[in-house]
Order: sequence, then structure tokens, then C-alpha cells
Amino acid sequence: MSKILFFLLIGGGVYLWLRSKRPSSPSSAKPKSAEDMVRCAHCGVHLPRSEAIGSEAAWFCSNAHQSEHRG
Repeated sequence: MSKILFFLLIGGGVYLWLRSKRPSSPSSAKPKSAEDMVRCAHCGVHLPRSEAIGSEAAWFCSNAHQSEHRG
């Protein structure tokens, strides 16, 4: 019985030591910065401003929607 307890203690110690040596989890990484979202004036789809076409007056999700909106 004492040998089993001894091996359990050694195993627990090794487990804790290995766990402390492991690199930190990805959740502790810096989050990506948020980007402003804009709405397509033609269809209403929301997309990141860097992917949108247009200007402050009106944003579009594609060239086709921009040209259709102009008439």
C-alpha cells in the first residue's frame, strides 16, 4: 500500500512540474484589434471598412452594388 501511495505522489509531482513548464494557453495571447464595420447602402450587408468600397457618404460590398446604386 505504501508503494502505491509513493508512486501516486511521484506521478502527481511530475504532472505538476510538466504542467508548469508548458507554454501559456492561446487565450492569453493579445486579441486582434477590432475594426469598424460599415453597411452596404444597396443590400445592407455589414463588412469591415477595409473591405468596403465607397466613402463616408455611402459604403458598398461590391463594385456591382456601387454601380447599381448610382443608377
